[in-house]
Amino acid sequence: MPVITNIDDLKELYRRRVPKMFYDYAESGSWTEQTFRDNERDFDLIRLRQRVAVDMSGRSTASTMIGEEVALPVALAPVGLTGMQCADGEIKAARAAEKFGVPFTLSTMSICSIEDVAEHTTRPFWFQLYTMKDTDFTSRLIERARAAGCSALVITLDLQILGQRHKDLKNGLSAPPKLTLPVMLDLATKWRWGLEMLGTKRRQFGNIVGHVKGVSDTSSLMAWTAEQFDPALDWGKVAKLMEQWGGKVILKGILDVEDAKKAAELGADAIVVSNHGGRQLDGALSSIRALPAILDAVGDKVEVHLDGGIRSGQDILKAVAMGAQGTYIGRAFVYGLGAMGEAGVTKALEILQREFDLTMAFCGRRRVEEVDRDILLVPEDFEGRWKDWGPRKRRA
Repeated sequence: MPVITNIDDLKELYRRRVPKMFYDYAESGSWTEQTFRDNERDFDLIRLRQRVAVDMSGRSTASTMIGEEVALPVALAPVGLTGMQCADGEIKAARAAEKFGVPFTLSTMSICSIEDVAEHTTRPFWFQLYTMKDTDFTSRLIERARAAGCSALVITLDLQILGQRHKDLKNGLSAPPKLTLPVMLDLATKWRWGLEMLGTKRRQFGNIVGHVKGVSDTSSLMAWTAEQFDPALDWGKVAKLMEQWGGKVILKGILDVEDAKKAAELGADAIVVSNHGGRQLDGALSSIRALPAILDAVGDKVEVHLDGGIRSGQDILKAVAMGAQGTYIGRAFVYGLGAMGEAGVTKALEILQREFDLTMAFCGRRRVEEVDRDILLVPEDFEGRWKDWGPRKRRA
């Protein structure tokens, strides 16, 4: 086993151990992947202020997110197909999160079902909801999450239609994978992954198969899914979903100030500044660039979290210093999961916590609540000097 010191070490192990189509699924964005790259790259533009001769003893990385105590201001983001990165992947990731003391968010498009994860954990997890045209199915999903004891509903707003991801199309992405010649040649080199997948019954979308009439195999599932994301989702429908849930709600996929204000007006417990990991609108701002204006616009009306581009504890610290009360990791925990299973997710969290803790100390802070913008050095034009052309008539 190589010495693992950072998230990139886990990523390299992950690349070697997981089939190409699932590695590419995680490690890609839509179209040119500009936003996918910017999410990570823009964190590097921010610098930190070193402070010395400050008492660094008695440090703590503990905080809260939507009133829940967390060991680190981090939640595991909802990631589809996690159970294809590693056998029973959602269960393993949820158990690692529970033991570490951070929230786990289960995706609608998970391989392990809501009930599977609930059966194998003791701490309430969060459930992420995609709104579907089949309103009866959506309602039943909400009720299943309630029955499983989920403590928050995360409603994703930025996937009414699906952005094009070239690698997924070229790889013929499916769950389970279709056994074409290129796939079989690739799987022959991923024997550890294959043996683990043979040992589990969970190889399809567990929240859908068996819960939708007429969906019983891969082909019927893919056809149903492709047609089901609701392009008519609007704020009125969001409000009805929030009312139906009746508990804590997090609205994910906010990049615009006006959308942030609307989410706050609806009474969301938190919003997630997110561009879906660069997998939807290519050319959108990175999450960290969009964050300051949204924070300034909503103030303390709603808790603000951030998702996208986080690969280190320093990135977490920068987001928190900017004003985010919590952050989400998707790819960072998937790298660990694909590399080493549950132990890999734990390793990823340990790496991030240590980096966050030490960097916070070097900046002269001992607790998360002490972290503020004073520790940041941000380029003057970091948010961008974009010209708003306003409404304009098309030429005849």
